[in-house]
Amino acid sequence: MALISVNGIRINYEDHGSGEPVVMIMGTGGGGRAWRLHQVPALTAAGYRVITFDNRGIPPTDECAGGFTIDDMVADTAGLIEALGLGPSRVVGTSLGGYIAQELSLARPDLVRQAVLMATRGRVDAMGRALATAEAELYDSGLELPPRYAAVVRAQQNLSPRTLEHDEQARDWLDLFEMVVQDGPGTRVQMDIAPPADRLRAYRRITVPSHVIAFADDVITPAKLGREVADAIPGATFDEIAGCGHYGYLEDPAAVNKAMVEFFRRPAQV
Repeated sequence: MALISVNGIRINYEDHGSGEPVVMIMGTGGGGRAWRLHQVPALTAAGYRVITFDNRGIPPTDECAGGFTIDDMVADTAGLIEALGLGPSRVVGTSLGGYIAQELSLARPDLVRQAVLMATRGRVDAMGRALATAEAELYDSGLELPPRYAAVVRAQQNLSPRTLEHDEQARDWLDLFEMVVQDGPGTRVQMDIAPPADRLRAYRRITVPSHVIAFADDVITPAKLGREVADAIPGATFDEIAGCGHYGYLEDPAAVNKAMVEFFRRPAQV
C-alpha cells in the first residue's frame, strides 16, 4: 500500500508483480483490495504487473466529500498512469470503473493499450436511474438499515440466483456483507456519477481495442446495456458470462480471468 499525489489529491494504490502493466478500476463504493482475491493472482501469474487503487471517495484515498465528477475520476486514473510511468497500459474497470475506463479511452487513448469493461453501460435505463436515486435518498435520510437486512438486499441486488440457491454460499456472502463498513461521504458522491441519458454515440469515437464483459443475471447493469457499449465501440468484442450477477468477477472469477487474459493476448489489430 502506498500513497501518491495525483491530480491534486492523495491516491492509495498497490503494485503487484512484474511485466506489462494492467490498471484496475473498481466500482461505486468499492476499494481496490476487491481485486486481490482473484484477479491480481491470475494476472500476475499470467505475467502482468497489476496496479490496483482506491478511487477518490474511498479512504485512504482522499474522500473529496465536497464533490467531484467523472472528469475528476478520469483525470485521477490518467494521472496515476502517468505518475507511475505505465502508459500505455491495459485498463480494466467494473461498473463505475468501466464508465471511467470508457471515458479515459475516449479522452486519453495515448494512455490505454487495451480496455476491459465489465458490468458497464453507456446510458442509464429507467430502473437503473430509479435504483440509484432511491439509494441516494436512503443515504441522505440518515436512516441506518439493520445490518442483516442490508446484507440480504445487497446479496439480492449483486449476486446471481445460481449463487444464492446454495445455502452454504448464501450464508458466507451474507456474513461477509454484514461485516462490510457502511458507506461514507465519498461513496455518496460516487452514487451520483453515471452516464447521461445516452453516451453511446460518443463511444463510437473510441479507438482503443476494447472487450466488454457482461453478466447474465446482473440487475444493476443488465447485460443488454453492456452489449450496447460493445456495439458502439468500433471493433469491440463481447462476452456474456452465465450464472453471475453484478459481482460476477467474484462469483465466477475463472471465467472472467480467462476472458481478460485471452483478450490481452490477442494479436494487435492493424
